[in-house]
Order: sequence, then C-alpha cells, then structure tokens
Amino acid sequence: MKKKNTLIAIAAGAGLAGLAYALWPKNKIPKSAIVDPFDKNKYMGLWYEVARLPNRIEKNLQNLTEEYSLKEDGTIKVITRAYDFEKNKPVQAEGTIKFTGPETRGKLKVAYFLPIFLDYNVLDVDDDYQYALVSGNSMDYLWLLSRENNIPDEIRHRFLEKATSLGFDVGQLEWMDGSQII
Repeated sequence: MKKKNTLIAIAAGAGLAGLAYALWPKNKIPKSAIVDPFDKNKYMGLWYEVARLPNRIEKNLQNLTEEYSLKEDGTIKVITRAYDFEKNKPVQAEGTIKFTGPETRGKLKVAYFLPIFLDYNVLDVDDDYQYALVSGNSMDYLWLLSRENNIPDEIRHRFLEKATSLGFDVGQLEWMDGSQII
C-alpha cells in the first residue's frame, strides 16, 4: 500500500510539473520594456479597450472598459465592465491591482479571483495618460487602451511599433471598432 501511495504521489507531482511548464510563459516581457517612470495617480480613471490579442478571458466580450481607483491600503481597485454578446447581457468583475516593485514603475499584478495574481505591465503611455499599451507576462496578452473609444493614428502606430519590436504578433489584434492595422 505504501509503494502504491508513493507512486501516486510521484505521478501527481510529475503531472503538476508538466502542467506548470505548459502554462509558464515561454517569451517573457523584458524588464526594460516596462514604463519607468510611471504615475499611478494619472493612470486612475476610466479606460476603454481599443484593441486586444484574442484570449480566452475576454471571449465573447465587447465594449470593455476598466475603471481604476486608489484604495486606502495602497492597492488599486479595478472594475471591468463589458457586454457578453453570446449571453446577451452586461457583465462586471471587480479586482485588485498591486505593484510588484516601486510604485514609480508600471509593473503590476492584477487579481479578480484572489489570491491568483496575473502580471499587468504598462509598456507605453503617452505624456497625458490618455493612451496606454498594456501586456500580461507573455506575448499572448496585449491591449491598447484609451480614455475614449478610439486612438489617434500617431499613437496607434507608436504602440504597434513598440509591440512589434517586443515580439508581439500585432497582425492578430482584434480592433474593437472593426478597423484593421493601418
């Protein structure tokens, strides 16, 4: 019986190791790509998702917005709202964001289901904090955000050039207004 339990434990451990390897990002975001200096106060407020790489998290969602506000404990509250066109209803989720280093650097983690925090990297932001380029920990997650429902061509080109230089496949971006890369 003891031998059987040992074999089960080894098999479970090997399975978990394999799963961790499969889920671990293969191409990580370089530290130098993250915005520094970053002004968390200017980042607060409402943002519209203008474009994104397709992902399971946002499948069937449209009209996505994120609203950020500072909490007393120094973390950031995020409320994500969208419309699920498959279920034909609005959806909302509330999460927590925290810095993973100095608060003057755009490297954060977000959790909608505590205690699981996922990377949230601000890769670029304009001087007035009206437009932002954000990624997860790998080349699989990328978003272009705006304070409006659109983004000027100049900023769009700037963000796409940066994303391309980092290795993102910007040809796969889904544009919320139905446009294509220009």
